[in-house]
Amino acid sequence: MNSKEPTNSPPALSGKPSKRFLWLIVGIVLLYGIGMTIVFPLLPFLLENYLPDSQVVVGMGGLAAVYALCTFFTAPILGALSDRYGRKPILVASLLGTVVGYVLFGLGGALWILFVGRIIDGLTAGDVTTLFAYVSDSTEPEERTKWYGLLGGAIGIGFMVGPALGGLLGAVSLSLPFYLTAAIFFLCAVITAVFLPESLRPEHRTADLGWQSLNPFGHFRDIFALKEAGSLLLVGAFFSVAIGIYQFNFSVFMKDLYSWGPALIGGLLTVVGACDILSRTVLLPLLLKKFSERALGIAGLGGFVLGLGLLVVSLLIHSVVWVGLAVVAITLGEGLFDPAFSGRLSQSVDESSQGKLQGVNQSLQSAYHILVPLGATALYLFSPGALYGVATVLAAGAVILFSRLQSPRGKRPEGIGEALPGV
Repeated sequence: MNSKEPTNSPPALSGKPSKRFLWLIVGIVLLYGIGMTIVFPLLPFLLENYLPDSQVVVGMGGLAAVYALCTFFTAPILGALSDRYGRKPILVASLLGTVVGYVLFGLGGALWILFVGRIIDGLTAGDVTTLFAYVSDSTEPEERTKWYGLLGGAIGIGFMVGPALGGLLGAVSLSLPFYLTAAIFFLCAVITAVFLPESLRPEHRTADLGWQSLNPFGHFRDIFALKEAGSLLLVGAFFSVAIGIYQFNFSVFMKDLYSWGPALIGGLLTVVGACDILSRTVLLPLLLKKFSERALGIAGLGGFVLGLGLLVVSLLIHSVVWVGLAVVAITLGEGLFDPAFSGRLSQSVDESSQGKLQGVNQSLQSAYHILVPLGATALYLFSPGALYGVATVLAAGAVILFSRLQSPRGKRPEGIGEALPGV
């Protein structure tokens, strides 16, 4: 890797919120991660009250799909609204929408009530978008990768704590974890409203917001018209589909290939979660002192490709050693690339478009969450090797695109058309 590349960052701007408020954001994200995952172990048992056993998985898929579909349409709109009216009111409204959604889950009584809860939560799903935009508003470009890594680590901790807490509480009452989740999100809303200052200064806000801003596809058009942002989102698409294939099918992969049971798979995934947290919160900040974001992003994608390739090898040479090495490479690679990508993406637009950009990105993630499981399931049934081969090729494509987006002297490129010959 090369040493840290010079940057032409602007001088620090006055009026940015104090860095101590970023730690408050990290705390909110930690609570967010816990709240989001408390209910994970309980959904099948909740749906048993409304569906026959054979239809529970269909109900879970339906709830996930309706949430993702609502988020796909509303995330860009909420992001644009935060560019006009500020991050704080949109974040509070989004958190309160989640509160209503989980209260309805706790009340239950009919399957349609659960779907209404997910629809309300999905229609107000601007919290992640706004949190990432808040960090962008509050930091200089060269700082963002570190803070995005800390946010990812906080979410990872929440994802480890939440399911365990939900399982314990679910043994007492099936409704209790849903009410606790609502209470956690309400606490986040109160903390945001009372203690968190607005991060988007008036002079950086969108001057006008017409009815066309309610068209999510218009926001897609605006963002993809920005060459660098569009190019980075293409890299993100390759990476997201590849990591989605791995995450969605890995448990089935280990069950079918090595006959692992829930305890072994769960233990391995816990170790994976711990490694991911360490890579984002410890390894990444240390490496950023010596290497550029671009170098770390390329290295992370390289490790990701290596890990996926080793999974293909494990299909030919059965050994848990290959799988173990693959999991380490994938986890470390993702932990390095994901924050570097988020940091670079935030630099592709100015302050007045951060919310719209993050909203479009979140909307795309929702689309991947709908489409990847369907496509991955069909391809896995045809051939596990073909599935992970496709994932490896997509990840390799992301390496090529990301590595050629930035000029050797650290200047931000205009886009993929200028960065790649012949495009």
